[in-house]
Order: sequence, then structure tokens, then C-alpha cells
Amino acid sequence: YLKTSKHAFYLLAEVFRFICSIVQMSSQVRLRLLPSARCLFDEPVQVKVAGLRSRQVVTMRARSTDERGVVFNSSASYRADDSGEIELNRDASLCGSYVGVEPMGLLRSLKADALHTYFYKNRALEPFMVNFSVHEEEGRMLAEATNVRFLMGDGIRRVPVKEGNVQGVLFTPPGEGPFPAVLDLCTFMSEKRASLLANKGFVVLALPVFTEKPNLERMNLDDFEEAVQFLQNQPKVNNKGIGVISRSKGGDVALSLAAFVPGVEAVVWINGCSANVGIPLYYKGHQILSPLMFNFSKVIPTESGANMIKHAVENPLADENKSSIVPIERANSHFLFVASQEDLNWDSKGYLDDMVGRLKRHGKKNFESVIYPAAGHLLEPPYGPHCPSALHGMLRFPVVWGGEPRAHAVAEVHLWTKIQDFLKAHLGCNSAQTKSKL
Repeated sequence: YLKTSKHAFYLLAEVFRFICSIVQMSSQVRLRLLPSARCLFDEPVQVKVAGLRSRQVVTMRARSTDERGVVFNSSASYRADDSGEIELNRDASLCGSYVGVEPMGLLRSLKADALHTYFYKNRALEPFMVNFSVHEEEGRMLAEATNVRFLMGDGIRRVPVKEGNVQGVLFTPPGEGPFPAVLDLCTFMSEKRASLLANKGFVVLALPVFTEKPNLERMNLDDFEEAVQFLQNQPKVNNKGIGVISRSKGGDVALSLAAFVPGVEAVVWINGCSANVGIPLYYKGHQILSPLMFNFSKVIPTESGANMIKHAVENPLADENKSSIVPIERANSHFLFVASQEDLNWDSKGYLDDMVGRLKRHGKKNFESVIYPAAGHLLEPPYGPHCPSALHGMLRFPVVWGGEPRAHAVAEVHLWTKIQDFLKAHLGCNSAQTKSKL
């Protein structure tokens, strides 16, 4: 009996020492987000882990919940170096949501369990919260840290606007100005891009092309002209003209503003159409552009359950559709045309080529263009989750947006800087104006 008790005592002691060693090791593991765990949405962070065993293999995880309560997750396996450290800026993922060196890969690859799910982060007052954690291969968590990614920097003023036909949200940088002004035409209401541009020193009005109850019988360009005039009348706005940034359906509205409405100095057109899509466009009581329509017999189903609609849009260059083409050759605005060759929503690259060719034939040099070979339709501000497919806001069935995820993320980083440089160059931005930070 004494011998058995003594053996049990030693066994328990060994188990206790083993548990203590595990607890001690996990307490020594540190996960750091540099330069700070708090940053702006469009700023990268360095993810570093220290205190692991030499060459230990662990799983890095990221988790976030969008504004609709949908949980998104990503994970990747890494091997520590001889010092027991991992740096995502330096080290390659061995397997998981992505493979290779990708410093912000855990954010880019965040994915919901359900297919065709877009990460909704459209309200500027609420930060994008991401939980990073490091786990043993068996799953036990060793360390964690939360990245708080703000859309609004210090001093940015956010004001909901409901004035006449203008219903949007106005963002104003701190300081007296005067500041350059930008109209952000989002297809459906989103404050993300507008608030982030305000951090860079722009007064920005986020305005949806489609409201909650859109009029699908006609679209009035006068309503968007009213938004341009609203911006021009803001006390902190300079007198250099208004910039317009757009994507998708917002693209042809932006082109129409440049062609028909005075005061539009610069237009950023991202993966839009060269013609007026879907709805007749009116200005001052008269129809100015007929609609370019869809042929739904050309919609192609895919194995994932989403549909490819790229070939369903009618050809704007066909004789019967030429009355839908926006006459940008009459505009004096400066244009930045941006197209993704893997855009599966429609032929953005073809529309860009048509517009560039048309402007050249008219002797115009007021444009520049950027083409991303492997990016898809949804080019957004950088460091958000990539969305390959989602429910189409107007067609109400899931569609594929296209894009190779890693190349798409690289394109977003490059484009975000390009947009800011273009707008500053043509809207009279004072280089001495301070950007808003945390």
C-alpha cells in the first residue's frame, strides 16, 4: 500500500510539473501588433509572436464580426525561427487560408462559413475589430491581441445630410481649410471610403446611387448635380472644383456629371461602364441617355451557386445602344480610369479601352488609366476581406466578382495611393494640410 501510494505521489508530481511547464510557456508567449494595436482601417500592422519554442509550428488565427453579426475567420500555420519568433512581414505561411509571405494575409482572407457573403463594414463610427490569436497545433490558445481599426481619425466631423434631394453623410477634416471636396458615389450607402478620404484632408460627401426605395423608372442627374452644389457651398471647401469617385453603377453617373454638369474637376472611375446602365437618365426634365440593358439569357451559373453576369450586359457600341454611351469627350474634367481584367461583373477593361480611344480621337489628353491584370470587380480601400462572390444588390441573386485574392489585395493597396495622388493633383490640395491620425 505504501509503495503504491508513493508511486501515485510521484506520478501526480510529474503531471503537476508538466502542467506548470505548459502554463509557464503559454504565459511567456507574446503576440504584438506594431506599431500599435489601434490604427486606421487603411493602415497595415506588423504581427509578431515571441516566446515560442525553437522551430515550433503554431496556427495564427484572425476573427471578426461584421455589422450584420456575421462571423468571419481565417487561419495560417507558421514555423517559429530558432529564437522562437514569428514575423508575418518576414515568414511564410505553411498552409491554411493562404500560403507564402503575406503580412496582412489574415485580414485579406477572412471568410464567413456561408458562401457568397460580403463583409459589411459601412458605418464610420464603429471601428473594424479583429482578434488575432496564436495556437498550438492541438488548438490550445497561447496568446491573443485585438486590432482596433478606425475609419475616422481624430477631429473628423461626421454629419448626416438630408437637404432637398441630397441624402448622405458629410465628412470634414479638422482645421479651417480650405479643403478639396469629393463626392463619393457609392452604389449603395457606405461611409467607409468617404471617411477614409476625409482622414487624408478631403471634405467628402458619401452619397448612394440607389436609396432603400430606388426609382427604377428614371434616374435624375439633377439630384447628383444638387450634391455637387451642396459640396461647393460648404464653408471649408476650396474653389478648385469638385472631385467624384465611383465604382460600378456609380461610374456612369460620375461620367455623366463630368459631361453635363459644371464644376466637376476630377473623376475617378473604377470598374464602371462607359454607358448609362439599366435606367433612363434625365436632366432638367429631358431624357439625355437611354439605358443599356441586360440579356439574362447570357447569365452563366457556376458550381459555387453564384452566377457570372459579365456577358449579360448588352454591347454599348452596337448601333441600337449608342444612345446610352456617355459623351465624355465633351467634358473638361480630368479622368482616372481604373479597370480590372478579371472583373466578372462586366467588361470594365473593354469600356476603358473604348473611352480612352474616344478621347484620343477627339484630341483629348485629360485622362490617365490603370489596369490591374488579376484583380476583380470590388476594388475597395485596402486591408479588408476579399469578396469573390456575393448577393447582387439590384439583381438579388449571387454573382461572382472575380479576382485572384492576393493580386486583388495588392491592387487595392496600389490604387488607394493612386487615387489620393490624382485627387490632390487636380483639386488644389495644400500639401501643408495635416492628415488626421489617431
